[in-house]
Amino acid sequence: MNPSDDALFTEEQIKSDEKLAIAAINAAKNLEDLKQVKIDFIGDKSPLAKSNQRLGSLSSEQRAQFGKIIGAARSNLNQIFSAKNESLEREKDAHALLTERVDITLPNRQSLPGGLHPLTLLTNEISDLFLGIGYEIKEGPELESEWLNFDALNIPADHPARTMQDTFFIEPLEAKLVLRTHTSPVQIRTMLDQKPPIYVICPGKVYRADELDATHTPVFHQVEGLVIDENITMADLKGTLDYFAKSIFGEGVKTRLRPSYFPFTEPSAEVDFFFNGRWIEWGGCGMVNEKVLTACGIDPKRYSGFAFGMGLERTLMVKYGIEDMHDIVEGDIRFSQHFGVGKR
Repeated sequence: MNPSDDALFTEEQIKSDEKLAIAAINAAKNLEDLKQVKIDFIGDKSPLAKSNQRLGSLSSEQRAQFGKIIGAARSNLNQIFSAKNESLEREKDAHALLTERVDITLPNRQSLPGGLHPLTLLTNEISDLFLGIGYEIKEGPELESEWLNFDALNIPADHPARTMQDTFFIEPLEAKLVLRTHTSPVQIRTMLDQKPPIYVICPGKVYRADELDATHTPVFHQVEGLVIDENITMADLKGTLDYFAKSIFGEGVKTRLRPSYFPFTEPSAEVDFFFNGRWIEWGGCGMVNEKVLTACGIDPKRYSGFAFGMGLERTLMVKYGIEDMHDIVEGDIRFSQHFGVGKR
């Protein structure tokens, strides 16, 4: 075959294809443009590639002649392409440095440190002050048997607290399991497992069928105290409550006891404290009922004792002037920050 007979396969045409490719490479403004140029003018479907594929139809002498011309053109294009690619890469990196640079002189965004919830801080404070006078900390399960939650505490079957209105009963009802309505079952467990003298406090989470509003929540926290020993009297109870109130609210706080009724204590009382110019109801207390001592295998003729219980949410609200229960339970970090949580 004579190349001169094919107008598309001449040295002039090869040079023309090379010039067009060089012009396209130089005209590329970015790496995407250059990628398309490579497909059109350097890749397997480019004019020079097609000319290279036709070499097989030539004589050996023509194949050598045109092979050198095509090879030189393709080599030249590859060099020019590589230089252009490096140039556009540098331009891209330089642009990124300008547009994506980080100003290291600006203050960084620091994540806030973690911390304990104010209720946990209060629980720890109360635990520490009672540990300091020789008490133990006792805990128990939140899922309790009816016997431990009610019967052992002398709460009869027809008592209003046992109805579905106040208590979360767990199905099947035949299992006689409830979400504990107070931490008093921990006191019962302690008296069943431990011989007097007993000096314990029982902090923990409890459940009542209440709607969440400004002063109530269906899940809340209590701390209860129990003392069983020889010759324990109401005077010991009053002195302990005075110590408790002054430790939490300040030395100027006074307490008083008002007669009340609880099935598990006799006599029973409501305890109030005088704070910020007014009397505030705090919790319940009294001497442990002899029936409770007997149910736990403790001789009521030898031992006596007292018990008390306070809501921690109420204590926290009074101590810090919190007016809405939602602030305590909804987890807003701005509330906790008032107590030093989440600050640097």
